[in-house]
Amino acid sequence: MKQNSGTLVINTMNGARVEAYEGEYQCTARNDRGSALSNNIVVRQSNILNIIKAILLEGSPLWTKEKIEPIVIQQGVPLVLPCNPPKGLPPPIIFWMDNSFQKLPQNKRVSQGLNGDLYFSNVQPEDTRDFYICYARFNLTQTIHQKQPISLKVLSMDGLNETIAANLSDTEFYGDSPAGERRPSMLFPNNTTSNKTVLLGEVLLLECIAEGLPTPEIHWRKESADLPANRVFYENFNKTLKIIDVTEADAGKYKCIGRNILGTTHHIITVTVKAAPYWITPPRNIVLSPGEDGSLTCRASGSPTPSITWLINGVSIELAPTDASRRVDGDTIMFSKVQDGATAVYQCNASNKYGYLLANAFVNVIAEPPRIMMSKHVYKVIANNVALLHCPFFGSPKPEIKWFKGAHGSVLHGNGYVFHDNGTLEIPVAQKDSSGNYTCVATNSFGSVKDMIGLQIKDPTMIIKQPEYRVIQRYGSAHFECRVKHDPTLKPVVIWLKDNTELPNDERFKVTKGHLTIKNVTEKDEGTYTCVANTDLDTVSASAVLTVVEATPTPAIFYDRPDHPFDLELTDHLERSVQLSWVPGDDNNSPITNFIIEYEDTMHDPGTWHFLTKVSGTQTTARLNLSPFVNYSFRVIAVNEFGRSEPSESSEQYMTKPAEPDKNPSGVKGVGTEPDNLVIAWESIKGFDSNGPGLQYKVSWRQKDFDDEWTSIIVANVSKYIVSGTPTFEPYEIKVQALNDIGYAPDPSVVIGYSGEDLPMTAPSNVELEVINNTLAKVQWDSVPSTSIRGHLQGYRVYYWKAENHTKRNKRHMEKRMLTFHGNKTHGMLPGLEPYTSYILNVRVFNGKGEGPPSTDKYFETPEGVPSAPLKLDVVERTIESLTLMWKPPAHPNGVLTHYTLIFQSINATHELSPPVEITVPTNETSLVLRNLNQSTRYKFYLYAHTVVGPGIQITQEAITVLDQAGIPPPAVGTGKEPLSATSPAMHTVSPTHYKVRPILPRIKNITSAETSATIIWDYEGPEVKFYIKYVEISKEDWKKEFVNDTRSFYVLKGLTPGTSYKVRVVADEFSDYGVSEDSFQTGPAMASRQVDIATQGWFIGLMCAVALLILVLLIICFIRRNKGGKYPVKEKEDAHADPEIQPMKEDDGTFGEYSDAEDHKPLKKGSRTPSDRTVKKDDSDDSLVDYGEGVNGQFNEDGSFIGQYSGKKEKEPVEGNESSEAPSPVNAMNSFV
Repeated sequence: MKQNSGTLVINTMNGARVEAYEGEYQCTARNDRGSALSNNIVVRQSNILNIIKAILLEGSPLWTKEKIEPIVIQQGVPLVLPCNPPKGLPPPIIFWMDNSFQKLPQNKRVSQGLNGDLYFSNVQPEDTRDFYICYARFNLTQTIHQKQPISLKVLSMDGLNETIAANLSDTEFYGDSPAGERRPSMLFPNNTTSNKTVLLGEVLLLECIAEGLPTPEIHWRKESADLPANRVFYENFNKTLKIIDVTEADAGKYKCIGRNILGTTHHIITVTVKAAPYWITPPRNIVLSPGEDGSLTCRASGSPTPSITWLINGVSIELAPTDASRRVDGDTIMFSKVQDGATAVYQCNASNKYGYLLANAFVNVIAEPPRIMMSKHVYKVIANNVALLHCPFFGSPKPEIKWFKGAHGSVLHGNGYVFHDNGTLEIPVAQKDSSGNYTCVATNSFGSVKDMIGLQIKDPTMIIKQPEYRVIQRYGSAHFECRVKHDPTLKPVVIWLKDNTELPNDERFKVTKGHLTIKNVTEKDEGTYTCVANTDLDTVSASAVLTVVEATPTPAIFYDRPDHPFDLELTDHLERSVQLSWVPGDDNNSPITNFIIEYEDTMHDPGTWHFLTKVSGTQTTARLNLSPFVNYSFRVIAVNEFGRSEPSESSEQYMTKPAEPDKNPSGVKGVGTEPDNLVIAWESIKGFDSNGPGLQYKVSWRQKDFDDEWTSIIVANVSKYIVSGTPTFEPYEIKVQALNDIGYAPDPSVVIGYSGEDLPMTAPSNVELEVINNTLAKVQWDSVPSTSIRGHLQGYRVYYWKAENHTKRNKRHMEKRMLTFHGNKTHGMLPGLEPYTSYILNVRVFNGKGEGPPSTDKYFETPEGVPSAPLKLDVVERTIESLTLMWKPPAHPNGVLTHYTLIFQSINATHELSPPVEITVPTNETSLVLRNLNQSTRYKFYLYAHTVVGPGIQITQEAITVLDQAGIPPPAVGTGKEPLSATSPAMHTVSPTHYKVRPILPRIKNITSAETSATIIWDYEGPEVKFYIKYVEISKEDWKKEFVNDTRSFYVLKGLTPGTSYKVRVVADEFSDYGVSEDSFQTGPAMASRQVDIATQGWFIGLMCAVALLILVLLIICFIRRNKGGKYPVKEKEDAHADPEIQPMKEDDGTFGEYSDAEDHKPLKKGSRTPSDRTVKKDDSDDSLVDYGEGVNGQFNEDGSFIGQYSGKKEKEPVEGNESSEAPSPVNAMNSFV
């Protein structure tokens, strides 16, 4: 990486292997505001290196060596000489030559195809030659390689007979006999139809080569359409159709037709146009203020239609942290009431099989008061030009911009001003009275700021005396004059150009103020001389041509554009017409074709000439139709085939008499800005059309279907009038009539307008709501009567918010959400609801003024859904044979949790999975201890919560039990010693495929097979769907289907045949068309059952013998002590010591604490055991067999000989928690978890 740069440099000059750097690269630019991505860059090693290496080492041609037999063929039959060039990158250029390195001549009979083969529609004797050589030129290596030469001999009828008679059989040459005339057929392509796919914008090449005698001609046409005339080309003697810059309209069927005098043949090529994605609307950067709404739009097209995916800071939006203010709707991301911290860079990826597009858009959430970033405070503009007063601003939320004329003037509105979104004020036609100071004010919720800008209007620069065309004899002097008029505050600079370049550095050229003189002119001085007058604000120019002729008494014939007309005269003056006559100038030996007449309005638009009419070149007079109240000047321009003459001098001025206006103003409309007014606006009539002085407007209005009489007022030359005191939102008939000091224009047409709107008065009624599912509801309502809307109906807005959360039972203020339904729509869907949540909803109608009152609040609840994944799953304690798990409940239970499900299985050294074990855990537990596990063994855990709807998203964790200090490894899978499995399955594992992101469709991860079962585990990250499993024996076709009852990501297939290969598919039910993952596995071989009777096992027999021996030893000790101490009053001792003391079992070795007699304190022997219910009688007699009871349940029943002595002793009660007094089965004990 270059320092302080994003450029990655790969240098292989130091001997590094190029292959090591092959792959896809992507650049990420990151700061604390987000991350932007570049397009993928593919780095690949060029195959040309291997080609060069082969050439240098082997020195042999790239064609495979082959022996090419000479070709003998009869005259008139078709023939194809194959080239089959070697492949290259880029592909080689193919051409055919003879042994003299001369290109073979080609024509419509003999031509080379696009594949490099040489095609003969029919062979002729002149085609006979010993060397047909195909060459391949590789431009990258600048090398040419040749194929082995091909010898061709064409036999005519006479030659054929001689050859057969000499030494050839009938089968040693092509064809049965010399071919006669025949109908055409296709040499290439050799069938009737074919298909061609081309990408948008590329070059389409279609080829047809026909054989026949006489040689067929190829014609092309497109079915049901014409070929694009400006993009189609015919090559290779019409055998190749080439269309450049392919568009979607070029798709269709193309027919090539081969025709000769005996008939026709044809081939149809179906062309399909595909396209890589291209932008329609790429996403743009946006700035939002906290609480604002906005959207990002990413629209692209292509064929097939590209798919749109979104990323945030380079991470898929599905994996990004959820944001309630963000909602993705296909190609649009909508933001509602964004919050601080939502700033990020969003990436939009549009892709199809032909390519992809990637664009970054920065969403900046920031709160800023307005700022005006002004760099220029005085603008100078030439009169009658556009004046742009810039007011660049920044702020969030976006400030509102207002303009004032002067420091304390009123706000500027339409009336000749254009207000741009970037704050710029545009004055389309700046006049002298537009000069002055303007104030720009930017305001948002955080404040206001203003700045003042000055505007100065300058007179335009004009060339009032233009240089004139000159014809000068050689060695004479040429003189050009250029007189300039300009604004007194501007300083013009006048320069002269020759043919649009600087004047030659020659002392013969002399420039003085407004004059150019050239002495001793020669032919090299001929050209166009231009006078250019520049000021700081404008530039004007005028040109003249200098022609140098020989100084001969008889000049040569000279052809040029005509000289300008002269002696203009006005006669026959009428109110609206005048007669103009003129004298034509010299036509310079080219007849004048027409005259152009222009006029200048020196009263309303001085200095600008407008086209008036055009007359024939034979006329020298014209009747001109005029408008009233215009001060006319006229000029005439002559035109011939060499161009237009210079304009004539202007005529005398003619002022027409004023008259009433001929037309009324256009663009009349009526729109209220307040509930009690009506603003009538129109487009003002320009001065030229005013027809007289004192232009005014008569504005008339009346309430439609209410007033019979018109109310009228005459206003000055403005463009709007405000009617006050009108009723709210009522239709009005409006008309605006122009008038001047002479009279009125014709009656104007009537326009319907509306007085101002007010807020609606009535709320929608009969609001009903239907809960579709736990995230979607449908709402409908009755429309509001039009009389209550009091304005143009814009639509309805549905507001809804959370009322209460069932799980947390909090009633804090919840943020309202709003959906807008435009027009008179009375129903809609509420998406994105949260499961198991109470909502409040109301509906409001809105018009152009705003919203009406809300409807009565409607309460509804969403049903429960499945919970999210538990927040955390940790292994907090590990021992040799146990693991302690702790977890946190889901952040979004989406209902009342009913229980947790924990599934775990072991993973051996070869990454095989044991059958899963499933445990149900109550919801009030967030930890669990798993015992009797294998030491030093890896386990994988899957934990998910349940509601009444079903299981939620799972969380996984892996952990390894502690290795025994003795270093004894755990039993291997398949040895028959696994404590968690009653059988020893034959394991088969499918290694998982690793992805950067989890699949959005199911993908099989592992398959663990046993003799008659298999456990299928898959990955899935997408919307909640149901899965089902399809499986079949590989040799059969009858697929079987089993449905998965919930959304878990594993399933156990049972009842399989041992030693059999199966194919299995995991299918997402709602995406069954393409949501399928397939794999195969084989069950283990059939084995003898390992479920033997435990009573016949050696270890169990040994254990029982040890227990019996221990009981016998205890009995002997009891009898010895009884005989030594005499007979004990057991009954009395029990009555005296009614409260027993429980002796706990030692945790480390499983033995009981020592027992001391109350009288002699003699300790028991080590290794003696108390009952397993962990209770002993502290003061009972040593001779009591109950105190020495042996067995798993810790109780011993005495025989009949002791019944008399112990008849008064109470029955011993078990410790709390023991549910049975019977000894548990050893099998059950080993398969139980503590």
